[in-house]
Amino acid sequence: MYGKAFAPEYQGALTSLSVNSSLVDVLAEATARLREAERAGRPGEAARCGLAVAEAQRRLGRIEDADRAWKASYRAARQAGDTGAMAWALWSGGTLARQRGAFPLAWRLLGLAADLGERGGDVVVRGYSLAGLAETGRIQGDYAAVGRLHEQLLAEARRRGEARHTVWALEGIAQMHRNTGDFDRAYALFEEAARIAERAEDRRGHAWALRGLADILSVRDKDTEGALELLSRAEAGCRAMNLSSALAYNHKMRGNVLYRAGRYAEARKLYELALEEFRAMGEPRGTALARLGLAKSLAQLGRDRAETAAELADLARTLERGGLKHAREMVARAQEEFGLGMEGVR
Repeated sequence: MYGKAFAPEYQGALTSLSVNSSLVDVLAEATARLREAERAGRPGEAARCGLAVAEAQRRLGRIEDADRAWKASYRAARQAGDTGAMAWALWSGGTLARQRGAFPLAWRLLGLAADLGERGGDVVVRGYSLAGLAETGRIQGDYAAVGRLHEQLLAEARRRGEARHTVWALEGIAQMHRNTGDFDRAYALFEEAARIAERAEDRRGHAWALRGLADILSVRDKDTEGALELLSRAEAGCRAMNLSSALAYNHKMRGNVLYRAGRYAEARKLYELALEEFRAMGEPRGTALARLGLAKSLAQLGRDRAETAAELADLARTLERGGLKHAREMVARAQEEFGLGMEGVR
């Protein structure tokens, strides 16, 4: 049995905030409490409030502000001698590094956070940090390396009845099954995640699960309208919480669904929107995926073959440098789809 989802990153004076609180509201409240703690000379409280500031900024796509905030939170925690708060700040920094595509830094910061969490006896930050390491590996396409860790974290979350972490683990495992072609298993896991998230009132987790279900309805069942309806429901949740990154990925997925249905002009508009959103928040993985969808849509709409070849070749190099194996394989499939092979490679 799972209880109501909660947000352990909202700490100190902010524990009353809901997991579904609008990020704009979270940022305003956390900033005000942070300033109060600084004026009162309470570095421990400043570190805890600063963590919420960093996470709100990150999820709003304000990368530079988030970077300054997690570092300030870490400095305050170190000043206070608060090992747990130091671990949470490093977790936030590692999560931001992954979002920015700085994978080696993400591995280092999240590993340090997990170690500090264990030393400080904070099982929650340790679990979140290990989850961050697992997600980093999954995003890079290293499924063999992190599949077992996902399963381990899922078992731990189930045992503790932590709805939010259970949903995260289910979605990660589902995504790996989807990417390796086991659509039925992936659908069942996304469906379970959606059910748990809805009952636990976890809007963020529910939105991601609906996106996963929409993807599989589109690619497996060719159910375009069903997929678009699920994405509309997910988008409403994203907008209610100002989830910039999740909303951009929702728009990218809507483009995928329309592309598969042969509605290339509509897909082009969604990819252009997602690309603008990803670039605004400095998210390289999302930017590359939106570029790929846009390149494919333009090719279907009659773009010059040489331009398509050059765009895909540039994307392949970008993803190779970034260490994104699965996304690089997607570009290779696109090159094959259009009969381009290695055209455009310099």
